[in-house]
Amino acid sequence: MDILFERKIHYYETDKMGVVHHSNYIRYLEEARCDWLEKLGMPFEAFEEKGITIPVLGVNCIYKHHITFADTLLIKVFVKEYTGVRMSVSYEVTDKKTKKTVIIAETKHCFTRKDLKPINLKKYAPEFSEKFESLVEKEKKGKEEE
Repeated sequence: MDILFERKIHYYETDKMGVVHHSNYIRYLEEARCDWLEKLGMPFEAFEEKGITIPVLGVNCIYKHHITFADTLLIKVFVKEYTGVRMSVSYEVTDKKTKKTVIIAETKHCFTRKDLKPINLKKYAPEFSEKFESLVEKEKKGKEEE
């Protein structure tokens, strides 16, 4: 089961050329990741209640096709790698109407306490760790079946 985040583009997000400015895509990924965690039963608030933060260490976007005002994005989010200390999240972003790939992206994260000291989620919050491990396994099985 794919979890999709749907996002309609607002006029203020476009530039003089009438297309969405490239910097907005990073925000869309963040919105999609937060929605994804919530749908998985692990909202950011649950991490924060345990004193856990999930900082972004890096972002990589490959822009394939532009989008404009009133277009709607569909964003599929999935875990690419997970170690307990670090996690890579991948995104497939498509235009809902045309089905064209808009961007392919990846964000890299680590898990820390609120004082930004790295933690191993396997020890600190095993219930979250088990969920991420199962998502990686499902993703691997899905790739093997393709």
